[in-house]
Amino acid sequence: MEPVAVGLVGAGPWARMAHGPMLARGPHTRLAGVWARRPEQAARLGAPVFTRVEELFDHCEAVAFCVPPAVQAQYAVLAARAGKALLLEKPLADSLDGARRLADAVAEAGVASQIVLTLRYAPQTRAFLARCAEIEPFGGHAANVSGALLGDHPFATPWRLERGALLDVGPHVIDLLAAALGPVTGVRAHGDPLGWTGLLLDHEGGAVSEASLCMATAGDPPPPMFAVYGRTGSAVLPHFDDDPLEAVAEEFARTVRAGGGHPLDAAHGLRLQEIIAEAEHQLTR
Repeated sequence: MEPVAVGLVGAGPWARMAHGPMLARGPHTRLAGVWARRPEQAARLGAPVFTRVEELFDHCEAVAFCVPPAVQAQYAVLAARAGKALLLEKPLADSLDGARRLADAVAEAGVASQIVLTLRYAPQTRAFLARCAEIEPFGGHAANVSGALLGDHPFATPWRLERGALLDVGPHVIDLLAAALGPVTGVRAHGDPLGWTGLLLDHEGGAVSEASLCMATAGDPPPPMFAVYGRTGSAVLPHFDDDPLEAVAEEFARTVRAGGGHPLDAAHGLRLQEIIAEAEHQLTR
């Protein structure tokens, strides 16, 4: 398979740590260029730097985004209208309206899309979900607790400091519980987005789950936890430090060459954003 030429929008810490190396490493993708608001940061990725995002689109088949949600929502619409496949970060946007505009642009343009929900690409997660399918699951719980919003942590960025754990790690947790227990049909939320947030999720078929989210605790919190319980057994996702980005790049390349069809597409991201928007509404009313 010919490597997919992917342009990268964004050159911040995560772009330099993850997206840039992932796309440049190959063999399934090739980093065709970078556009960022700060060209001096883009130059550190070792690929051609473009001064206009439209010029980047002219030199690639697909576009990956590693920028704040509001910026992604703006430029991913432009990329879709330019006919480019999209590799998107979670959440799709900073608002439900922005997520809808992006998902609608993808559908109208008929371009392939895929979201970097990294947990879902790991072999440990896939084994966990296969086990969940065997046990007739009816309930589960999850926790994602960290200190990422404290001090000079690289992920203590303005949008995270404003919106908290629900918008940042919420998509990972909700997505995985839905994959294990069935699509989410209802959510009840309590707590503080900038402190501790609790979610009670109703799933299609009658299963229920609880999730705890926090990015403001000091010390050394335990790793993320997922457990599911069923009529014939239980399943626990073991902690792992493996990097699934190689699988992300390979699957994205295959999605681009197939013209779409990945389950973690923009429409899936919109469904996650709808759940998060409802939870945020409950927390602030």
